Amino acid sequence: MFYGEYRHTIDAKGRLFIPAKLREKLGEEFIFSRGFDKCICVYPMEEWERFTAKLEELPVAKERHVRRYFYAGAYEGSVDSQGRVTLSQLYRDFAELEKDVVIVGNRSHLELWSAKAWEEEQKLIDNEEVTNELIELGF
Repeated sequence: MFYGEYRHTIDAKGRLFIPAKLREKLGEEFIFSRGFDKCICVYPMEEWERFTAKLEELPVAKERHVRRYFYAGAYEGSVDSQGRVTLSQLYRDFAELEKDVVIVGNRSHLELWSAKAWEEEQKLIDNEEVTNELIELGF
């Protein structure tokens, strides 16, 4: 399970350090995929398989755009000997990752946010709204 918030920087070659405890949970190979809200998702292989199994249940003719959104740019990643991952230029542009990055745990996967976008996202999270959503969901 992934949780917490970690702040790191991307170097000139697009490499990002991943903390050791997160690397252990990711495993040796994992998948980068476009996320919602202008972030990059990083899935351990097992979680990617679970996620994509749900996508495969969708009718192709109806949900082809959803499948393309997730599959088209997805790629396998690994960690180098210094604990870094390399982010594609496509995804750095998509998530507007320039230097300061926030790695956010989201239970089954990680999200990579630009520090600026993460600050904006935090402003959108209202405690009362979350409480009301939980009540609606039966908590």
